[in-house]
Amino acid sequence: MDTLYIVVPCYNEEEVLAETSKQLLAKITELMNSGKISEKSRIVFVNDGSKDSTWEIIESLHNENHIFQGISLTRNKGHQNALLAGLMTVKDHCDMTISLDADLQDDIDAMDKMIDKYYNGCEIVYGVRNARNSDTVFKRKTAGSYYKIMKFMGADIVSESADYRLMSKKALEGLAEFKEVNLFLRGVVPMIGYKSDVVYYARKERFAGKSKYPLKKMLSFAWEGITSLSVKPIQIITILGGAIFLISIIMLIYSVIRHIIGATSIGWTSLIVSIWAIGGLQLLAIGVIGEYIGKVYLETKSRPKYIIEKYLGDE
Repeated sequence: MDTLYIVVPCYNEEEVLAETSKQLLAKITELMNSGKISEKSRIVFVNDGSKDSTWEIIESLHNENHIFQGISLTRNKGHQNALLAGLMTVKDHCDMTISLDADLQDDIDAMDKMIDKYYNGCEIVYGVRNARNSDTVFKRKTAGSYYKIMKFMGADIVSESADYRLMSKKALEGLAEFKEVNLFLRGVVPMIGYKSDVVYYARKERFAGKSKYPLKKMLSFAWEGITSLSVKPIQIITILGGAIFLISIIMLIYSVIRHIIGATSIGWTSLIVSIWAIGGLQLLAIGVIGEYIGKVYLETKSRPKYIIEKYLGDE
């Protein structure tokens, strides 16, 4: 039997941790009793610089039962870095990991099928939502559009999958080879390769507390994914710039012909509109290019993606 580590990033999750730990303990015990995983399997909570009592609850859980482990980062580094910190910390102690959020929206019963696919030779198994009934109509529409845009931009991501996935030790070692600071795991994990599959599940409503991804943060996360995985926005700007240049040549020829035949007319409105249109396009182009330059700047600094302050592991 192989060892499973369940990795759960947490940020201000004091309202859900009691129920989350209860359900995860029941699930991992069930998996042990059925002979699917080793009794050395563990549940690891990663405290991403929470401002509430999340870490104190994790410490209490660990003291009561060492099947619970805890990792505390020195400060809030974001969901993706917290998840990476957990995965990289446990990769030398396990045969496989399953990562999921602490809000209980991911169906933990899907773990059984994930583990079955792992034993059938899959190194990565993605949890894919077969329905978004718990989401608002706006979120369902925007999420669908986002995955389509990502595909158009050339990003190889699994549609309707988040960070609920199983990764083998081999896949984790492959993930460790990716050194980028601008981290978007949903796009990076498929780049690892290896045999993969999906498990479908119905997403539930959040058990308690508030979502850590309001609209503003969701848009920022979406833009981070696009610019981290694709240079297509710059290519689009190049194409757009070439098209405008071509139009300007046509307009120049048209203006010369109009001048020769004596039909020149002064158009203040068209002139002003043109100036504003070109000026706006230039600012947009500079902004997109600047975004990429900023990412290059951060990559060259090679700052650590996270720093672990405390680790509660097996004694």
